[in-house]
Amino acid sequence: MLEVRGLNKSFSGFRAVSDVDLTVETGQIAAVIGPNGAGKSTLFNLITGHLRPDMGSVTLDGRDITGAAPHKIVRMGVGRSFQRTNIFAKLTVFENLQAAFLVHHGRGRDFWSRAASLYRDETTALLGSIGLSEQRDTVAGTLSYGNQKQLELGLALASDPALLLLDEPTAGMSAAETHETIHLIERIAGERSLTLLFTEHDMEVVFQIAQKIAVLHQGQVIADGTPEEVRADPEVRRVYLGEH
Repeated sequence: MLEVRGLNKSFSGFRAVSDVDLTVETGQIAAVIGPNGAGKSTLFNLITGHLRPDMGSVTLDGRDITGAAPHKIVRMGVGRSFQRTNIFAKLTVFENLQAAFLVHHGRGRDFWSRAASLYRDETTALLGSIGLSEQRDTVAGTLSYGNQKQLELGLALASDPALLLLDEPTAGMSAAETHETIHLIERIAGERSLTLLFTEHDMEVVFQIAQKIAVLHQGQVIADGTPEEVRADPEVRRVYLGEH
């Protein structure tokens, strides 16, 4: 589903991503981990078109998407969430998801239709899928942080992606919220046959659901394999888990 080859990105002489190779198979749940500043978010921004690489290529299901605009990459089947929630804070939960459906179906600039009557069934179904049916009329900005992250997941799912990238999906959550969110993500990935790539600091979360893990350190991949292989890798234990 995703193939990254020789990806490089520098900022004012600092190489944030260096010769990164990464593959994610169709239907796989994969994680990218690493210390703060390892280059995880930069890598995601390169994959989703928010940054243009200096060198290297990004291929989605056999199509070269290197440096394409983010909105074009979304329409090719890539969904994305961010570390900081990216929702319409003054709209209700229902209106947030309905707006996402409108944009996905090319109705975002249709000034002649009554938008409130469109995609209501699809919005209601998605609300149930992400567990926010009871908050449908709640103003999004007043939701708990965990519920805001659930809503952002819904916004990404409204574009019907084949590949979903989640950047720190449980950051800032309580233990209970983290537990609920991980089970939600795992369930939705299975129900929709999604290919999932996520970054995460919580190692319990990573080793709980990831089928493959790539470890970044100073912009380079230092390990790539199954959770068992990564857990046993001496270089990973040294630079990431703090063991000698």
